[in-house]
Order: sequence, then structure tokens, then C-alpha cells
Amino acid sequence: MYSMTGFGKGEYRLGGIEIDVELKSVNNRYLDVAVKAPHIFAPFEENVRALLRENLARGHIDVYIGYLDKSEKPKKLFVDLAAAKAYVDAANTLKETFPSAADDLSVTFLLRSPDVVKPEEDKSGEDEQLLNGLMSALKAAIENLKAMRRKEGERLKGDLLSRMDTIERLRAQIALRAPLVSAEYRKKLTERLEEYLGGKVDETRILTEAAVFADKCNIDEELTRLSSHIAEFRKICEEETAGRKLDFLIQEFNRECNTVCSKSNDSLITKSALEMKNEIEKVREQIQNIE
Repeated sequence: MYSMTGFGKGEYRLGGIEIDVELKSVNNRYLDVAVKAPHIFAPFEENVRALLRENLARGHIDVYIGYLDKSEKPKKLFVDLAAAKAYVDAANTLKETFPSAADDLSVTFLLRSPDVVKPEEDKSGEDEQLLNGLMSALKAAIENLKAMRRKEGERLKGDLLSRMDTIERLRAQIALRAPLVSAEYRKKLTERLEEYLGGKVDETRILTEAAVFADKCNIDEELTRLSSHIAEFRKICEEETAGRKLDFLIQEFNRECNTVCSKSNDSLITKSALEMKNEIEKVREQIQNIE
């Protein structure tokens, strides 16, 4: 079982290239990824999202990517001959127009002219190195995130199973009490009729009233379904991604518990059912943290 809350960090160091990836995850109904990275990684954002989808099912994931380039790259200069020719042509035109002006046209002059000589970076293989480095750091971050989410998930699992033991205990209390409710009602009904009628009691009428009452307050089906739900809950807890299934199942718990409260017509059963409802609500809150 995995929690949806966690943190993971990974890094890549090679040839002066430094890439750091941090992942922070919190609860979310679906998988939602937000990437914050330098513009140089913009072409690789879908690669990041795809790898996260392969490894994570639910949660809001904030991805922070840091980048530093300390590598020494060979410098190249690009000579724009068209720009240089334009400068020379302009100089010759000015010389013809102003023949008395000093002529200092030289290679040095052209080197200093804007846009004639530009630095040119050799980017061959750079994108591939960046992508490989990013994926390496991201995989490490994902593994660290999953390890933390797994640790937190196991803690949540222990808490959920403990609460399920409490729910099962309360269900057992209700199951022991339920058969006595009809018998107590029949006894009280008999006593009241004897009091009102001076000992002349119609046994058939008492049996009829008791049968109607027993049918109205019968919770055998609800208790059977609760027992089945408890067993299924424990089974699902052994799965890695159990959040959605448990979320649906706990709604069924709540439905059965509400029915028990409405049908019980007994203060002790109602008290146990309300305690169970309280535990169910705590379980529901915890499930929101599970992937």
C-alpha cells in the first residue's frame, strides 16, 4: 500500500552537467503533474510526464528541475560574409562621396562591426545528454519518492486495519444484542397489556405485534454485509494501489451502518452503531491519503 504524500530527490553529475530533480506529492483524486524547469528542458516535459505516469497512479506531483552547466565547450565563431560585404560596400560608397575623409577600412574594423562575427555553440549531442541526464535524475527521484510513500502507506495500513478490528468488534456487539431486542419487546408488550387488561392477554395479538416488530428491526442482512465488507477491506489492503477501491467500499460500510441505526430501535445497538459510524468516518479520512 502506498500513501500519496511523499518527497523524492535525484541528481545527475557528468562532464560538468549538473541536474537536480525534486518531487513533492500530496493527495489528489487523480494523477496531476506540475513541472517547473528551466526553458532548456521544455522539449522534454512530456518525457517527464510519461515516466511519472508509468510509476504513479494518483496524487498531485510537483516536479522541480535544477540545471547547472560547468562544462568547458569548444568555442566557434561564425563569420557573416554578407554582413561584412555590406559594411565594405557602405565604406566604399562613403569614400567616393567624401574622398578627403581618412580611410581606415581594415579586417580589424570588420571584426568590430556588429553581426559580422558571432559566437557559434556546438550543440551536437547536447539534447541527448540533457535528456539522458534528466531521465537518470528523475528515475532516482521517483524511487526515493515511492520508498517514502510506501513507508507512509504501511503506517496508514496499520492504522486502517486497527480501526477495522474496532469496527468488527462493534459489529459483534450488535450481533449479540440484536436477537434480544424482539424478546425484550415481547416481554414489555405482555407486561403492559396485562397491566391495562387486568391479566386478560390475547396471546395471538402479542405474537402478531412481536412478529411485526421483529421484522421491522431485523438487521441480519446488514450485519452479514458488514462482515463481508470487513473481509474484503482487509484483502484490498494487501494491494499496492488500493485507494479507489477502499474509497468505494467505505461508502458501503457507511450505508449499512446508517441502516442499522435507523432499524435497530434499541439504545444499546444504536450506541454501538454510532461508535462504528465514527470509526468508519476516521477510516474514510485516512483513505483519502492512499494511492
